[in-house]
Amino acid sequence: MLDRLKMMEARYNEINDLLMQPETAADVKKLTALSKEQKSLEKVVTLFHEQQKLEASIPDLKEMKKEADPEIVEMATMELEEAQKRLVEIEDEIKVLLLPKDPNDEKDVVVEIRGAVGGDEANIFAGDLFRMYTKYAESKGWKITVFDAMESDQGGYSNIQFKVSGESVYSFLKYESGGHRVQRIPVTEANGRIQTSIATVLVMPEAEEIDFQLEEKDLRIDTFCSSGPGGQGVNTTYSAVRVTYIPTGDFVACQIYRSQHENKATAMEILRTRIYERMLEEEAEKTGATRQSLIGHGERSEKIRTYNYPQNRVTDHRIGFTINRLDAIIDGKLDLVISELINEDQKRKLSSEEEIKL
Repeated sequence: MLDRLKMMEARYNEINDLLMQPETAADVKKLTALSKEQKSLEKVVTLFHEQQKLEASIPDLKEMKKEADPEIVEMATMELEEAQKRLVEIEDEIKVLLLPKDPNDEKDVVVEIRGAVGGDEANIFAGDLFRMYTKYAESKGWKITVFDAMESDQGGYSNIQFKVSGESVYSFLKYESGGHRVQRIPVTEANGRIQTSIATVLVMPEAEEIDFQLEEKDLRIDTFCSSGPGGQGVNTTYSAVRVTYIPTGDFVACQIYRSQHENKATAMEILRTRIYERMLEEEAEKTGATRQSLIGHGERSEKIRTYNYPQNRVTDHRIGFTINRLDAIIDGKLDLVISELINEDQKRKLSSEEEIKL
């Protein structure tokens, strides 16, 4: 591990030197890539420096414990205990940072939420989930862009697709794919009985052209008149675009912009992401690999979480975690659950690493 840390430190210093060079500043693409790499190394290098400093202080503290002055001995003893305790913490933190990373963790995501089982109540709950993710994104400083939405008569959505952009979005939201079950008395239920409904969430890392390129020969582009913002009014120009991937029949429609060019680019982006996600899943099935994390990648059919309103309870079934803070979670305090999932995922990965070493 020491050799690896020294290599990371050397690379971090090299990047700092490169970033100070005029030719780097003139190359936006190179500057962005180096800045991103520097940031990925910064935390582990900072911890490594702290570790080295503490280790260097220990011999002196041990010598101070031999002094005749009891106050100096007491101070040295206290500082030595704190240094040794902090060294253990640093080692644990570094182990986590050195775990193999999901290559998609830094990416933006495309999310699709559907009302699945439960009719109008499932659609209403899909709307609640969208609001939850919107609030969560706001707390993280992320941006949400809605691509397409089919509103339900009773409220919520039968289907809504949106993009979440920001720092390391996928590393947090990748745990959200799967079936989300709600237990509550629906507003549509006259006799006040508790009903169970399900909405499904699909989180896909945004696919760039270097990941998967759509060939023009495999695409059919259709244009049509779009409705105005929020469905109000009618745009009489053919600015809305539907892009169909002929080999599979998958298609994406986009009408959020007034420009046909922008709508086409956005539709292509979503379609590329959707097809790339399917390719990754198929490849994982062939090789028997685990997608994304040891927690698992929730399929739409996999029930991952239950939201019980009468008991203000949320349970994540993958790790057996239950918390009576549903009101806070549905209001965007999603880290109450996601932090538990991340911690458990890291524990399992560490355990797996130890087994490999043995």
